[in-house]
Amino acid sequence: MSITSVIQSLDFFSSLNKEQISTLAEVSSVNYYNKDYVLHYEKKESYQLLFLIDGLARAYKIDKYSNEIFLYYIYKNSLLSEVSNVRSDVLSSFSNIVLVEDSKILSVNYAKFQDFFLNRNLLNTEFTNEIIARSQQLQALVYREFIFDAVAKVAMTLYKDLNMFNALKRHDISLILHIQPATLSRVLNRLKRNKIIDISHGEVQIVNSLALKAIYED
Repeated sequence: MSITSVIQSLDFFSSLNKEQISTLAEVSSVNYYNKDYVLHYEKKESYQLLFLIDGLARAYKIDKYSNEIFLYYIYKNSLLSEVSNVRSDVLSSFSNIVLVEDSKILSVNYAKFQDFFLNRNLLNTEFTNEIIARSQQLQALVYREFIFDAVAKVAMTLYKDLNMFNALKRHDISLILHIQPATLSRVLNRLKRNKIIDISHGEVQIVNSLALKAIYED
């Protein structure tokens, strides 16, 4: 697949015309990385704006005791880079980003991207929406880590990331949510008894999405 075709496949660039896509392609490249490859480390500077074309990535931080703190997953057709200052032509990462699957990534020269697009009022809305979405992910992290009890943590994860929940082992889910595996099992059984979810062959299905959402929003 050509770089032009790759760019056209990403929702972020859907508003660009053929000439603009061609301009973007000239300052972009497509790279392939294997599972477990660390794209960048916390506080490392980068001059490339990265988009996940195919695959899955995980953002995490390391605490002072060398424990990994899960932040969120990044899915295909999404911006990978973390943007904290739109006026700078250098990107500084807030977290570590590691690939969970073999992945294909679009790399765009960030300074050129600013000159050719953002400074000409192109893709500003899309760029802002991506920044807001990342901010909302971090806000959800704060609630998950410091405000929610175990039931609310599980409910929010099921509602917002059911596919991920079903794809991972229960032990891994427990580590992500910082709860005991036994606690996770009790919460799932409680949600099932209340007919909010159903569990078939180990896979969770949402029966009452409104009730599930109400658990962590109330």
